[in-house]
Amino acid sequence: MKNVYGVLVVLCIHLAYSERTPMISHITQKRITDIGDTTELTCTVLYGSDFNILWIKVDKERSTEPVTFSSGSTLIIRDSRLSLRYDMGSNSYSLQISDIQETDAGFYRCDVSLGINNKLSAETELVVRRPPFISDNSTRSLVVNEGQPVTLECYAGGYPSPKISWRRANNAILANNISIYRGNVLKMSSIKKEDRGTYFCIAENGVGRGARRNIALEVEFAPVITIPKRRLGQALQYDMDLECHVEAYPPPAIIWLNNGVQLSNNQHYGISHFATTDEITDTTIRIITIENRQYGDYVCKASNVLGTTEVTVTLYETIIPVCPPACGQLSSAHLKNSTVKMSSANVSLLIAIYLLLFT
Repeated sequence: MKNVYGVLVVLCIHLAYSERTPMISHITQKRITDIGDTTELTCTVLYGSDFNILWIKVDKERSTEPVTFSSGSTLIIRDSRLSLRYDMGSNSYSLQISDIQETDAGFYRCDVSLGINNKLSAETELVVRRPPFISDNSTRSLVVNEGQPVTLECYAGGYPSPKISWRRANNAILANNISIYRGNVLKMSSIKKEDRGTYFCIAENGVGRGARRNIALEVEFAPVITIPKRRLGQALQYDMDLECHVEAYPPPAIIWLNNGVQLSNNQHYGISHFATTDEITDTTIRIITIENRQYGDYVCKASNVLGTTEVTVTLYETIIPVCPPACGQLSSAHLKNSTVKMSSANVSLLIAIYLLLFT
C-alpha cells in the first residue's frame, strides 16, 4: 500500500511539473567585448526539459533572415569558433564564441518552441568594441571663394562612440584662433586665403589608434602681388633682373609689359616663372645688355577668373654697375664708352687749367 502511495505521489509531482509552462529564468545581459576575445551567452529555461531551445542571431539593421546557431543541445552551425554547453541540472544552454570578430556583434535570441507559431523568447546584445572609422558622409575636400562661409563636417562610427577633433597641418591656427576644435562640424564665417591648406578630422574612442581624414581646403582668390623694390638702377650695357612675387588661386596668367607692349623672350629680354606651390609663383624678367630705350616702367600683371592685379617696377640709369647681376667684367662696348667719356673729360680739364694760368 505504501509503495502504491509513493508511486502516486511521484506521478502527481511529474504531472504537476509537466503541465507547468516553461519560463526563461535567466539570459546573459548585454556583453561588451573586444575583437579576439571569447564570450559566453547563457539561457536558462525552467520547466523546459520537454521543449526545444534555440539560440538565434538577429540582424535588426539589415533586416536579413535570422541565423539559428543551435537546437536543443546540438550545435547546427559548423564553425570552429562556436561551441555549445548544456547543463542538465539547471537546464541552461550556453553558446560560446571565441576569437570575436566585428561581424559577431548583434542581437542573440533564446527561443523556446511551444508549438506551431507559438514560442517564448528572450534577447541579449553582443557589442564588439570597434576602432573608429570616418563615415562616407564626411567632407573630403572643398574649393571656395575668399570671403565665403565654410562648413567642414566629420562623422565617425565605432564603439564606444568616437569623439571628433579638428587640427590643421603643422599645428597652424584654425580660423577661430585656436589650435584644436572639438565637435563634428567646424564652421568659418568668412574664409581667408591664409586659411587654405590641409585640415585633419580625428576620431578617437580609446580602441586602437583612432582614425584620421585629411581634408584639402582650397580658397580661390584674386592675385596679390608683392615686389622686393619698386625702383631699381643699373648702368648701361649691363643686365638687370626685375622680380615679382604673385599669390593667386587658381594659378594666374602672368605677363610683363613695357610701354603697353607685352614682352617675350628674345635677345633683349629673358622671362621666367617659378611656381613654389599651387598658389605662389615667382616671376623674373632679365633686361639684357641695357640700352637707353630700355629704361623706364615695367608692369608685372597677373590675372585669374577672380580678378587682375598689376604693379610697376621702374628701371633707371646709374653710373656705377649694380651687383648682382652685374658682377662680371665690363663689356667691351662699356669699356669703349667709358674710354671716350674719360678722354673728353681730360681735354676739358686741360683747357680749364690753361685758361687759369695764362689769362
